[in-house]
Amino acid sequence: MRVTFYGVRGSIAVPGPQTARYGGNTVCVEARLADGSVVILDGGTGIRELGKVLVREDAKQPLHILLSHLHWDHILGLPFFQPLYRAGVHCLVHPLWTADQRQIIQKRILFDGIHFPVRAADLPATIEFLDAAEASFRIGSATVTRIGLNHPGGAQGFRIDDDGGVSLVYMTDNELLPAGSPGASSDDLARFASRADLLIHDGQYLAPDMPGKRGWGHSAVEDVLPLAQKAETPHLVLFHHDPDRDDPALDALGESASAWMMTHAPETRVTVAREGLVVSLGH
Repeated sequence: MRVTFYGVRGSIAVPGPQTARYGGNTVCVEARLADGSVVILDGGTGIRELGKVLVREDAKQPLHILLSHLHWDHILGLPFFQPLYRAGVHCLVHPLWTADQRQIIQKRILFDGIHFPVRAADLPATIEFLDAAEASFRIGSATVTRIGLNHPGGAQGFRIDDDGGVSLVYMTDNELLPAGSPGASSDDLARFASRADLLIHDGQYLAPDMPGKRGWGHSAVEDVLPLAQKAETPHLVLFHHDPDRDDPALDALGESASAWMMTHAPETRVTVAREGLVVSLGH
């Protein structure tokens, strides 16, 4: 499996010199499975660059889109995703547990002719909204399993277990809960992510941010690190960066997180997500 990061920012895109190294696009990650299947995790502004790559490749296989939820920073890039404007492209949008994304994406917001000039019916690509709501399903050579996350309006995380023997867990827009709280606890999430080769988790905040951010649906890095330790993952990627955290601040965040992990779980590597980062699993 090859995992490529096209957008790593949360909340709003922040282009400019202060975010040039890590990137200012909102979240989008691509996973290429062992059989070549394309899985797209979220459709933030970063999906625009991914679309250019897929058009250059003239990809013929279906494109599988998994959305964690429908907040703007996760769907705003979809109208600028070039494969949607090519006849013969087949996009399969896998279901949410918490909203009717068919109505929101096609009719109410994105392609309604008001919020964006192109209407859904005018898109040359075939967009198929799948209706099955099972917790686990197949995409190409992989089994995908879902878990509910703690975020206003609801969100879902994904575990992708490829038949090649590698696994990816993607849990963004998730506020880790203290013990005894309703919803998935850190222990539940650690079991879900147990021994995944790569764990991508929301790390938007730091502990000093949390008194003013509690309930916003994002995690402090200081809480994410013990989760990765419990999950025994060899590689944690911190993701969904705060729009106000510039490149030097993300450097410092990464250094602090790596120092903690070296002390508490030296077998786990920590990476701060950046646009263009490629992680190859199973090679």
